[in-house]
Amino acid sequence: MKPIPMRKSEDLWKISVATTLEAEDAVAEMLSQSFNSPASAYFDIEKQTSIVSVFSPKKNWREMRGELRDGLKRIKDCSLKTGSGRISISKVRREDWAESWKRHFKPMQFGDSLLVKPSWSRKQPRKKQAIVVLDPGLSFGTGQHATTSFCLGEIVRCRKIETAQSFLDIGTGSGILAIAAAKLNYKPVRAFDFDPEAVRVAKANARMNGVKIQIGRDDVTKLLLKPARGFDLVCANLISTLLMAERRKIAAQLNRDGSLVLAGILRTEFPEVQRAFENLGMKCVAARSEKEWRSGTFQFL
Repeated sequence: MKPIPMRKSEDLWKISVATTLEAEDAVAEMLSQSFNSPASAYFDIEKQTSIVSVFSPKKNWREMRGELRDGLKRIKDCSLKTGSGRISISKVRREDWAESWKRHFKPMQFGDSLLVKPSWSRKQPRKKQAIVVLDPGLSFGTGQHATTSFCLGEIVRCRKIETAQSFLDIGTGSGILAIAAAKLNYKPVRAFDFDPEAVRVAKANARMNGVKIQIGRDDVTKLLLKPARGFDLVCANLISTLLMAERRKIAAQLNRDGSLVLAGILRTEFPEVQRAFENLGMKCVAARSEKEWRSGTFQFL
């Protein structure tokens, strides 16, 4: 999807929809399709409301409001709770928008081993520090989210210098985790996603970062219970219902002495996910909570 080109003289508008975490992805997809531009979201933990927004030069708001209401109704018809569904539209000064959004995407360091930064940042890596360059937009994850940053930290923590370690990224999105693993000399590195657009973006990001990774389209529900080979580190940044439903297939991809990083889990749902994987003979060896999210790393007993 290519964003709508905008002339300097055009006004820019911010269109936001208040919804629930449950419907956040569906609403974001609806906005992206309606305005041909990537949507972003943040969760207000006090109000327990997700705000999904997109920027656009479109002006026919009476017609667009009607389309958005119809879109919300279709999402409800899929048995998703959309919350208030309140639509808000505000004018944005172009010069402010063009630069201010960049302030939200700052370089992130994970010890002395890894630096993740957007392309416009001038920050230089430390000596022997691997660097991943990734810009926001249609990147499906840039390291800023709590769940992604936990995974990146665990990729760094679990790396054993001068030891061969393999890596699998289930639901790769932007490819950021697989790219970071490749930069830290995990070999081989495999990544997959069910979304073909995510696969395309991940491949483009891998090329931009100069790493060769096996990236393809696959479905976590189709993973083998007895794969030909296991991996030393597996990351699965997925929704909790999918993690629990496919826990046996996910755990089967892991070598017996390896580590499984689970993320994308709401704090309130983490105990249930933890019990599900502990029932497979695993234990949680590391965990972190940030805002409404909690992530954890598991190993076989």
